[in-house]
Amino acid sequence: MYRTYIFDFDYTLANSEQGIVMCFEMLFADEGYGSIPRPDICRTIGMTMYDAMAQLTGETDAKRINELIRLYKVRYSDKYMVPNTHLYPQTIPLLKRLKQQGNRCCIVSTKTRSRINQTIEKEHLHSLIDCVIGIEDVAHPKPAPDGIQEIQHRYHLQADSILYIGDSLIDAQTARNAGVDFAAVTTGATKASEFTAYPHVQILHDLSELVSY
Repeated sequence: MYRTYIFDFDYTLANSEQGIVMCFEMLFADEGYGSIPRPDICRTIGMTMYDAMAQLTGETDAKRINELIRLYKVRYSDKYMVPNTHLYPQTIPLLKRLKQQGNRCCIVSTKTRSRINQTIEKEHLHSLIDCVIGIEDVAHPKPAPDGIQEIQHRYHLQADSILYIGDSLIDAQTARNAGVDFAAVTTGATKASEFTAYPHVQILHDLSELVSY
């Protein structure tokens, strides 16, 4: 029986696509990279910001990539991300159900903990989320198992008591690397058929279909 449910954030609990795309598009326009197709940007959601920036711009110089990340944050993301991030309609009902059943609900994401906490504050989720592990909290980001293992160690959990829920193949790989069960949700840019190559207990259309065992 699962007693701890760990969620990815973007495209799993919340739809931040509009904010992410908007910030990238403004950055690319201002920095001379031209128009990059929206689907290409969406497919990077869930990657580390470094990997996403490198893939979308084609830059290989680490100094330039890190400067673009800095500009993304200070010019655009700090202003536009949270107002353009919205919980899925199924998120709060699911979290309430899991908490009423006595479960622990946590988040492990390649987004920063500080940014996720801004949405938690905005949506008044403090009583529903027990722990947030962002990219600044781990030595190695997903698909490394560090984030899940941090929660496992913090709460003294057995791997078989944890279910990780995410929308990307990176999430599927993370669960596999951590040795925990995985449930895929198709509210992101990854199709259900793409998850079949990875261990999973469920492939969900949305979070309302999650079965709590």
